[in-house]
Amino acid sequence: MMRFSTLVRHPADWMTGVQAEASAVVTSRIRLARNLRGHPFPGWAKKGDRAETLAILRPAIEGLPAMKDAFSRELGDLTQVQKQVLVERHLISREHAAKGEGSAAVIERRQSFSIMLNEEDHLRMQAIHPGLRLKEAYRALDDLDSELEKELEFAFDPGLGYLTTCPTNLGTGLRASAMLHLPGLVLSDQIGPVLQAVNKIGLAVRGLYGEGTESLGNLYQISNQSTLGEREDAIIERLDRVISQVAGHEQNAREKLMEDDPGMVSDKIGRAYGILRHAHLIESKEALNLLSLLRLGGNLGIFPAGTVNLCDTLLMDIQQAHLQLHAGTRLSPESRDRIRAEIMRSRLQSLQSPDNHIEGKDENDRFPEGGNQDKA
Repeated sequence: MMRFSTLVRHPADWMTGVQAEASAVVTSRIRLARNLRGHPFPGWAKKGDRAETLAILRPAIEGLPAMKDAFSRELGDLTQVQKQVLVERHLISREHAAKGEGSAAVIERRQSFSIMLNEEDHLRMQAIHPGLRLKEAYRALDDLDSELEKELEFAFDPGLGYLTTCPTNLGTGLRASAMLHLPGLVLSDQIGPVLQAVNKIGLAVRGLYGEGTESLGNLYQISNQSTLGEREDAIIERLDRVISQVAGHEQNAREKLMEDDPGMVSDKIGRAYGILRHAHLIESKEALNLLSLLRLGGNLGIFPAGTVNLCDTLLMDIQQAHLQLHAGTRLSPESRDRIRAEIMRSRLQSLQSPDNHIEGKDENDRFPEGGNQDKA
């Protein structure tokens, strides 16, 4: 089985996906909730019940071909920092990280699959892919779910579908979501109306770490809210269509900004570059928002290929638990800000200044081939 140090040494596949360079959609994620028939659900389970279900589930998951040489640990065996690192990488939920004995996580080597055991449900399985690839992520997770169902009997009602702890997951047990980077809509003050429109059609909009979290770095999660009375492929098709439309609005906003006020855009990107390249103390929220502008510069072709992936990797590496893991000790807020700035300066050292990139370029240069892929 994979060691924790090996897992965190490598960026997840979604951080290095080539599609991210051209798309406002950072990731696509599918999550399935399942419970064992005949066993108390985690919220009602006693300590012995949780241990029993874990003893059934964990070997079955570890034996899956997709999970060969995966990372697999009981949460009680991880430190608080290690659990928080998994949260920052979107591999487990904040609620799961708060659990200890009787809960576990199994994470595939490339971090494309992760499975939470005894979270709110016995199983919370997720597949995460770069770019807008909801259908592909669902097919991959559905295959994994089918393999497990050959060995495990899940709680299922012919009339209702899969039975879950929370009624909002009843039926398919499926949550499909996409993480979108929307700086163009934010800068052009169009983000409010677009997100209101998304809410009105029954989809949820959340922050960087899901329900109850704020939007940082101009990153927004959009997901389905209903799981009952609709087939999986219909849920995904509907969400895919809406995500494409939002990404199209974002691309239109970027183009309009570059036509109407390129000086403002270049100023914001230039200031972000300057601060991140030279700051010696920087707080998390400021760093994420400035990285968002650098990422926008990468999308616009102002910075060279690879800048978007660099920003996505930094977005993880500068967060609190990652910094403490990097330092090997508990850090004060000021120490975190200092080390965060050091990492930024070091990793962005070879990134050339954006000066003169925008002026003198025609529209095709500013929106290179592939940059309009999300236009609806």
